[in-house]
Amino acid sequence: MAIFSFDTSHLLGRVREVDTRKVFILVNSNEDLRKARVGQLVTVQLAEGVEAWLIGIIERVAKSVVIVKCSEAAPADNEKASFPGEDVVNTVRVTLVGTVRWDAVKGRAAFSRSLVHVPEIDAECFVLRDKQLETFMSVLSTEGDREHSLEIGKYTLDENAAAFLDGNKLFQRHAALLGSTGSGKSWTVATILERAAKLPSANLIVFDLHGEYREMSYARHLRIPGPEELGKTSAELLYLPYWLLNAEEMQAMFIDRSEFSAHNQVMAFQDAVVEQKKAALTELGKSEVLAAFTLDSPIPFSLKQVLKTLKDLNEEMIEGARGLKQGNFYGQFSRLLTRLRSKISDRRYGFLFQAPATEHQYETMARSAAKLMDYHIKGAQVKVIDFSEAPADILPVIVGLVARLIYQVQFWTDHTKRRPLAFICDEAHLYLPKKEGQNPVELRAIEAFEKIAKEGRKYGVALMIVSQRPSDVSETVLSQCNNVIALRLTNASDQATVKKLMPESLESLLDVLPIMDIGEALIVGDAVLLPSRIIINKPLEKPLSATIDFWTEWKKDAGAPDFDKAVENMRKQGRGEV
Repeated sequence: MAIFSFDTSHLLGRVREVDTRKVFILVNSNEDLRKARVGQLVTVQLAEGVEAWLIGIIERVAKSVVIVKCSEAAPADNEKASFPGEDVVNTVRVTLVGTVRWDAVKGRAAFSRSLVHVPEIDAECFVLRDKQLETFMSVLSTEGDREHSLEIGKYTLDENAAAFLDGNKLFQRHAALLGSTGSGKSWTVATILERAAKLPSANLIVFDLHGEYREMSYARHLRIPGPEELGKTSAELLYLPYWLLNAEEMQAMFIDRSEFSAHNQVMAFQDAVVEQKKAALTELGKSEVLAAFTLDSPIPFSLKQVLKTLKDLNEEMIEGARGLKQGNFYGQFSRLLTRLRSKISDRRYGFLFQAPATEHQYETMARSAAKLMDYHIKGAQVKVIDFSEAPADILPVIVGLVARLIYQVQFWTDHTKRRPLAFICDEAHLYLPKKEGQNPVELRAIEAFEKIAKEGRKYGVALMIVSQRPSDVSETVLSQCNNVIALRLTNASDQATVKKLMPESLESLLDVLPIMDIGEALIVGDAVLLPSRIIINKPLEKPLSATIDFWTEWKKDAGAPDFDKAVENMRKQGRGEV
């Protein structure tokens, strides 16, 4: 059965040159050349009488003047150059992206991204438009409309055709959602969340840096407590007590590696922590855990006792040959003790060091894991963690700690009961920057995400990196994203970063990034059948990320501002909107 039926009005030209995925089409006339548009789809039949067509995307249209010998030059007319000795060659460069062939078993046309054969020289190339374009788009929609598909929007080429992503491959291979501010990133995230929330055991965790998703009715909402909320407990507040930190995180937070006594500080601090954890396990009668635990094991312990041990070592006097003398560590821990006391008393770090007593119980971590990872209760399929009140200088610590804890619980869950989950990392450039020049605390957070990016898929943990500055995001994390949803990007360095994520044959498609409309995306990767420009569907519940209309707001009469309240909020590190 014929898939396409073309006439001469669809003919673009004939294959002149083939270079793996690149095909060059020789176009006979100016009239035919005007049929070609950059980004348009074309097709070439593989062989006469065979119902298999190669699909390509036009990436370049050229009209070149070629110098020829006067004796060979043709008479000048509308199709040729104006001067004797010159000739005009019309060419179209095409990138092949897949094959449409008739599937006798399914009784319909099917699209595949594989390219078993390349076109023959002089094979005819046709433009896909009108009825033929509708036919191809219906093939794409049919291929994508499966049980595990995610409807994301409409194709720019044909707004009557629904565009689907493969929901499995989107998260199996990690994804990057990239676009300049105001291009529609939050809108796209909300559309994906709405679709996922309808699945009975979906499990998505959103790191919300600006409170954009705090009013989504279908999500469970959590937030890191601010300084003014310390001591309070509620289902929404998410404390992260200090004993959840692993050895590297604790060292990065408390120990200055540049100090001469840093190695002694590390040794003494670790020994004191181990002793306190042993004491806690012994008191609880957890003999099995006591026999196997490590310094990194998340076990509640007394930080006050650790301080006391270090203080005693710092002031220790021992018996010598001529009386008392200074101990081995006398005076070496003074700066460490100062840093510890400073961090513990700093209310910005209250979510770590000033959590209520209920957050220091042995069962606390299991309760926190349930808050973060539970999916079987209605409304818990999407969890939004609001970090908007957290100070920027400790943001990487908080986000990295939450991600690491969830990953470790997922890692140690029995594989027969393990359910996949995905992190939606909004504004990722703020806590997943490139490693160069970062302090030790931020490095620990970045390394936690890099580990998830490289190994997470084995344990059912996926990443969706959302950023307006991809050039600032960790290259290791971005390199693991096999799906790219690129919205409008105007910055040259950001465009260059996205191009690096693309197969070399598709780089030219990204030249459209600066000129795309708001809410329009170029989607490339394993999750989409065809690299395509897609108009993203509007979410039913829009995030709180609308761009402020400055001129409109300035035209309104407004009351007197309350700067006293703003300054007071700044001093107490909270807006009081709880």
